[in-house]
Amino acid sequence: MQTALLLLAGTGITIASAYQLSAARLRATPLGRSHVISSASAAPADAVSFKSAGLCKKLTVPSELLDKTDVFIFDCDGVIWKGDSLIDGVPKVLAELRKLGKTVFFVTNNSTKSRKGYLGKFKSLGLEDTKAEEIFSSSFAAAAYLEQTKFKETGKKVYIIGEVGIEEELDLIGVPWIGGGADAGKKIELKSGYALPHDKDVGAVIVGFDREINYHKIQYAQLCINENPGCEFIATNLDAVTHLTDAQEWAGNGAMAGAIKGCTGREPTLVGKPSPLMIDYIVSKYGCQRDRICMVGDRLDTDILFGQNNGLLSCLTLSGVTTESKLLSPENEIKPDYYVDSIAQFL
Repeated sequence: MQTALLLLAGTGITIASAYQLSAARLRATPLGRSHVISSASAAPADAVSFKSAGLCKKLTVPSELLDKTDVFIFDCDGVIWKGDSLIDGVPKVLAELRKLGKTVFFVTNNSTKSRKGYLGKFKSLGLEDTKAEEIFSSSFAAAAYLEQTKFKETGKKVYIIGEVGIEEELDLIGVPWIGGGADAGKKIELKSGYALPHDKDVGAVIVGFDREINYHKIQYAQLCINENPGCEFIATNLDAVTHLTDAQEWAGNGAMAGAIKGCTGREPTLVGKPSPLMIDYIVSKYGCQRDRICMVGDRLDTDILFGQNNGLLSCLTLSGVTTESKLLSPENEIKPDYYVDSIAQFL
């Protein structure tokens, strides 16, 4: 069991907790049965779960999921919104879940905004009941990781490839940083004998989604990682694609982190999904029971894997990047407990 000390950025709340991944859970539903078995019913001895049989179950009776879930953790991009467009039915679903006494959290791998910034987006989309403490972004996770590892005590600074979300979260915990937006548009004049100078006091490079990434940033990051002793390489997430607009998919932070991995030969420390950091914090702070939590997302390799690796129920929504054909293909080995066209099917 790993004991960690976590300081909630900007609140001054310190929590000492023991985190432990759930080793196993039993949610068996017999095949070939048309009626719903309630969560209180004991499964027959020969029951076979959909997942263990290599199958996925489309949710048709909402109570089958609602009755066994106290806490819903929603991804944002592709689940709540696409770009700046709210997905149909979301406000009604969230309102009804709250009326039923369900706890709701939002966990996103997008690091471009801080928790405060994401709260502004929720409000702008008409989701007025959302509270800051319900939102967990990978920019917050990066700051929380630095708190856990006592980075501030080293006296070092962070070099940021990323946007304002990471900058704001590091400011909240008092960790000095360079780069980020200040290095947007910088160019390197390649001429004989030129070497790009870099800060020897950088002890960590955080790579988050960056719409203004350039060669200067890549070179600066690799110099810090390759030449500064003990410099850590941290990635907010490794998502291949993301939703910048509702019209198409766009290259995600996997492209940025991949560039740094390619020129350093180093694997990053991952703080976003499917890393357990954020769910460990939620379980510790709010006293949630893992097998009564459902992770709802649109990505198999981050959202659903995040749920499975951390002992949670999982539900895939087809409103984002994953198609039904990909989900059900023989090649896909990541199976959610349930899947829906969108979370509107929760009602």
